[in-house]
Amino acid sequence: MALARARRDRRVDYWPGFVDALSTLLLAIMFLLSVFVLAQFLLSREISGKDEVLTRLNSQINELTQLLALEQSNTQDAEDALANLQASLAQAESDRTRLQQLLDRGAGAGAEAEERIGALAGELDSERQISQRALSQVELLNQQIAALRKQIGALEQALDVSEQRDRESNTKIADLGRRLNVALAQRVQELNRYRSDFFGRLREILSDRENIRIVGDRFVFQSEVLFPVGSEIINDAGRAEMQKLAGAIIELQKEIPPEINWVLRVDGHTDDRPLSGTGRYRDNWELSSARATSVVKYLIDNGVPANRLVAAGFGEFQPLDPADTAEARSRNRRIELKLTER
Repeated sequence: MALARARRDRRVDYWPGFVDALSTLLLAIMFLLSVFVLAQFLLSREISGKDEVLTRLNSQINELTQLLALEQSNTQDAEDALANLQASLAQAESDRTRLQQLLDRGAGAGAEAEERIGALAGELDSERQISQRALSQVELLNQQIAALRKQIGALEQALDVSEQRDRESNTKIADLGRRLNVALAQRVQELNRYRSDFFGRLREILSDRENIRIVGDRFVFQSEVLFPVGSEIINDAGRAEMQKLAGAIIELQKEIPPEINWVLRVDGHTDDRPLSGTGRYRDNWELSSARATSVVKYLIDNGVPANRLVAAGFGEFQPLDPADTAEARSRNRRIELKLTER
C-alpha cells in the first residue's frame, strides 16, 4: 500500500509539469505558424523589389531560423520528457514483473498483491497513453519542422533567382551605358566635324575679317559690324554679312544627317558700361537679348528654319577680356554663333 501511494503521489507531481510543457510547445507552434503565414504574405507581395526586398527576405529568414532553433529546443525538451516517461514505464514494468514473481511464490499475499498489481497495471496503461500522445506530438512537430525547412529552402531559392536577375539587369544596364556613351561620342565627333566645316565656310565667305573671328567653338561677330551703338537694329553692312551666314547655314543643313538634332545658338554680349536712362532699353540684359533676337529673326527671314535657331542674351556677365580698357570692352561687345545639339 505504501508503494502504491508513493507511485500515485509521484504521478500527480509529474503530470502538471508535463501538461505545461506541452501547452507551451503548442503555443510556440501556433506562433511559428502565424509568423510563417505573415512572412509568406509579405514575401509574395514584395518579391519583385530590389535591394530593399532582398534585405527584408534575409531578415525574415533569420527570424524563421531563430524560431526553428527555438522549436528544436522545445522538441528536445519534449523528447527528454518522453525519455523520462519511458524510463518510468520500464520501472513500472519491472515492478509488475517482480510483483508477479512474488505472487507466484506465495499465494498467501493474494489480496494485497492483486490490489498492487491492479494499481500498477492502471498506472502502466496511463503512462502508455501519455507516451503515445507524446510520440504523436513529436511526430507532428517533426513534420511541421520539415515543412518549415522546405519553405525556407523555397525562399532561399527565390532569393537566389532574384539576385541572379539583379546581376543580369545590372550587366545589361552597364552594357547599355557603354553603348550610349559610344553613340554620344560618335554624335559629338560628327557635330564637331560639321562645326569645323561650317566655320571654314564662314571664314571663306566672310573673307576672314579682323572683327569676325573664331574663339573656341564659337564664331564671333563684333557688335560694331552689325549694330549701331545702343541699338538692336542690324545695319546695312550687318545685313550683308547675315545674308552670307544664312546661305552657309542652309547649305550646311543639307549635309547634316537628320538624326542629329542640331541648333545654331545666337548669343548676345555687351560691355560693362551701363546704358543711359534715355534709351529704349533699361540695361545690358535687355540690349543683348534684343540683338540676339534680331539676328535670329533676320536669319529666319532669309530662309533658315526657325527650329534650328536659338537666341540668348548674357549682358556684360560673360566677358572675353575682363580688363578695364576700351579695347577690352570692344572685344566684349559681340554676337557669338555656336553650332550644338538641342
